[in-house]
Amino acid sequence: MGQGRGWEGAVLRLLRAKDFVLTVLAAEDVTPRYRRLRVSDGGLLAATGVHPTMWVRLWFSAAGRPHQRAYTLVDPDPGAGTFGLEFALHEGTASDWARAARPGDTIGATVQGTGFREPEPAPSHVAAIGDPASLPALNSLLGALGRTPATVWFEGDPAGLPRRTGPGVHETRAVPRRDAGAHLVERVRAELPAVLAGTPHPYVWIACDTATTRTLAACVRKDLGVPKHRVHALGYWRAR
Repeated sequence: MGQGRGWEGAVLRLLRAKDFVLTVLAAEDVTPRYRRLRVSDGGLLAATGVHPTMWVRLWFSAAGRPHQRAYTLVDPDPGAGTFGLEFALHEGTASDWARAARPGDTIGATVQGTGFREPEPAPSHVAAIGDPASLPALNSLLGALGRTPATVWFEGDPAGLPRRTGPGVHETRAVPRRDAGAHLVERVRAELPAVLAGTPHPYVWIACDTATTRTLAACVRKDLGVPKHRVHALGYWRAR
């Protein structure tokens, strides 16, 4: 597959990416700005297996042009061949598709580039910075690390969102989005050093808008001296 998907599809085809067709089984509005879909996987889980924070590329069409966006698998069930997808709704092609999706609708998905490696030694404390767009991945991460204590800086209002804290001791610090993410950067810079100082083997996970993620990753690695292999940073969306 990949035909009709432009240069991105061509590159993924060269990388031997695997393509599947997902079918919507159910749709639920968690909040007016957050929507959950349950889908049949078209054989995806049986072919690829499952790992924490696993994601797929979904293919959308806007004005006749293909666009791909990455989404984390929620509650994957290999036996049933199903998983969930959660969408933070805003303006855009992917959100428009999610708002209109009904049982029986289909969408193309590609698996390539996803992976998860828990750092060694195992984290003694997780410091995570995320927002509604990365919440599914954050939930998956905390679930995978089990009882590991975590401090979470969450940009936005987490009230009503499907947060999962797991069995560990997790503290969530809600941070309003201000100044295109600059307020979040200020808060993390001020508060993260104390968290890092109190644990021997920290793991820092950052998944916000691309610019904020880059700024925070540089701060954690260069200013705070956290080794690169103990920092995961991935921009989940681009601020306009």
